[in-house]
Amino acid sequence: MSLLMSYLASCFFIKNPNHLIPSRSFTIKNVIYFLILGIIVEGLIADFADGTLEVSLRLIMATIAIASFLALSKRLADFANFYTAIFVCENFIFTLAAVVEGIYFYMIMAKFGQEQSEMIAFTLGGILLVWYLAIIAYVIRRFSYHSVLESVLLSISYFVLTYGIPMMFMDM
Repeated sequence: MSLLMSYLASCFFIKNPNHLIPSRSFTIKNVIYFLILGIIVEGLIADFADGTLEVSLRLIMATIAIASFLALSKRLADFANFYTAIFVCENFIFTLAAVVEGIYFYMIMAKFGQEQSEMIAFTLGGILLVWYLAIIAYVIRRFSYHSVLESVLLSISYFVLTYGIPMMFMDM
């Protein structure tokens, strides 16, 4: 539990994820959580099969992107640390996004008003997206010592690779 709390502290830019050493089971549990939560959320948006495929593609793209980044940085030995740091933070933001979906659903069911509900949900979603990009940039910066601008650009690239490409594939 203390390892999880340490990784979550990195989501708030407090702890350096580069100094954390995850166990193999901790990493695997984070990936499984990512798959289960992603399949549930995507299954609510689309159908179960499409959601499963899209989340699986995200996982594959994330693994390829992380391995490629570390190989180019000549830090492939840090794969488990970097991979776990990324996935703990992704799971944290994704869990908050699921809560935002629940709030949106509640507001719609309580007849809060379509426009107000959408505005609140999109605002919270936008905040989570910016936070997500900042977290990924923070993790990249801690592992690679790139400048802030380079880390932000790599964070955006990572987002496009892991969310954009699977989404485009699903639209085909």
